[in-house]
Amino acid sequence: MSNRQGVLGAMTSLVIVTSIVVAAVAFTIYHVRFIGPVVLLLGLLPWIPIKLAGRSIRSTGADILFGAVDTGLMAMAALIGAELAGVLGAVVGGLVGDSITNSLAGTFEGRASEHLRNHGIDEARTPMSASMGKMSGSLIGAGITLTLAWTVTGMALP
Repeated sequence: MSNRQGVLGAMTSLVIVTSIVVAAVAFTIYHVRFIGPVVLLLGLLPWIPIKLAGRSIRSTGADILFGAVDTGLMAMAALIGAELAGVLGAVVGGLVGDSITNSLAGTFEGRASEHLRNHGIDEARTPMSASMGKMSGSLIGAGITLTLAWTVTGMALP
């Protein structure tokens, strides 16, 4: 495993990508119609360090799928909790929803790993591929959920 795929490379990428994501979200947070698509597009940002580390995006597919399913469904649980009981409902919905969606997403991740191995794609996890793959999927899942919540269902900020 090269240093680019090790813990130091993963942590460096995490700090850089997180800084960009936080800045972009802070800039767009109150533009309800744009936040979902912006978060969705930010999900492509972790692909840069994955490629720079010499990995293919396909090789991180199981991690991306896990993040998208886990965070997308957890965001729905948080939104439902917020509608039912405000901030506390969002926290409880997010926490309980996360424990349930981790299990569900793990099922999808395991199946995707089997599929990749069966098709000769090296999907061995490294700190870089696992962290950036899950971050990518999480942002994509959150972006899809937010886009659907605020454009299709008409939810709005209070």
